[in-house]
Amino acid sequence: MKAIVSLNSGSSSIKFSLFTVDGAGPPKLSAGGKIEKIGIAPELVAKTIEGEVLLQHAWPDGAALRHADLLEFLFAWAVEHLEDREIIAIGHRVVHGGIDFAEPLRVTPELLAALDKLSPLAPLHQPHNLAAIHAITRLAPDLPQVACFDTAFHHHRPEIATWFALPRELHARGVRRYGFHGLSYEFITRRLREIDPALASGRVIAAHLGNGASLCAMRDGKSVDTTMGFTALDGLMMGTRSGALDPGVVLHLQTQLGMSPDQVEDLLYRKSGLLGVSGVSSDMRVLSASAAPEADAAIELFAWRAAREIAALAASLGGVDGLVFTAGIGEKHADARARIARRLEWMGLRLDEAANAGNATHLSTPDSRVRALVIPTDEELMIALHTLRVARGDQAAPSAR
Repeated sequence: MKAIVSLNSGSSSIKFSLFTVDGAGPPKLSAGGKIEKIGIAPELVAKTIEGEVLLQHAWPDGAALRHADLLEFLFAWAVEHLEDREIIAIGHRVVHGGIDFAEPLRVTPELLAALDKLSPLAPLHQPHNLAAIHAITRLAPDLPQVACFDTAFHHHRPEIATWFALPRELHARGVRRYGFHGLSYEFITRRLREIDPALASGRVIAAHLGNGASLCAMRDGKSVDTTMGFTALDGLMMGTRSGALDPGVVLHLQTQLGMSPDQVEDLLYRKSGLLGVSGVSSDMRVLSASAAPEADAAIELFAWRAAREIAALAASLGGVDGLVFTAGIGEKHADARARIARRLEWMGLRLDEAANAGNATHLSTPDSRVRALVIPTDEELMIALHTLRVARGDQAAPSAR
């Protein structure tokens, strides 16, 4: 039996999924798992879709273990224990594709070199995405690998949505708005066409709300505008990232407070957002359970910023027909959704409080002018679909189901 592996390698975790491939049909998930706490004390768990634990391992003293070391362990285990499956390709989430890469591509040394040059634009993600590719190349040099870009979904937005108000030569040199979370938004558009085809062809804002958070304005399933720009630091308030910031703050931190560029980067990427405002945690679940007023203030600011940006994207679309919540907070945190929705009542969004509390798919009341939904995202499936298409040499667009 043939199989595809999807890898999503982040700064402190590696998510992986195994999809079986049967003939010309779409890939089907059979197992998956995650390696967490990389750089501290890594833990690995792999399970079947039925919940059976296939592999569980911990490295209590493994702070020095790199992504490559952990992938080598996982790969060796897979080769020994998955004899009935032939892995025909591995697909990777690659956060930044820059100006040039607008569709999934088979990995070559030349592509890797080009993607490595984009690492400064996504320092929390790109180096780890590429580290996984390098590791698999060493372990199985003949195994096809496919890079799936988070920026690709936004590549064909209106030109005006890519500009900063900076000298034109900087735009030509790549200083422009790119947009991210594209694999998630691509899945949402495809799933929405199954759930509500009429809405999918209209004006929809998708809210990918997790530790990383962004919004995407879509018309007929295509990106029109999005909150993340040059880097994944822009836009919404996030778990540890500041989101959109007055550039003068960065200048002040460096010229008046004496912070180095590395210190500013660490502050904006790792010590801000929900963590920075609350002083408690970057995890929305922890903040919700906390009695600290600073925790509630952080949740309120998160909702205020999200509603404010949704209103801005409504202008880009010329109105809104639907709002889709997805990712960890968007799918599971009813209070955050409610706080956002209440700030959008002026645009005709009426929240069904009971449906929202129950994490239903449809969150809005029948008389709501703007429909609100929760759709769980599946970036790993999108990676598998793209990887299978590239591996087969098929240029047709993949189906999400």
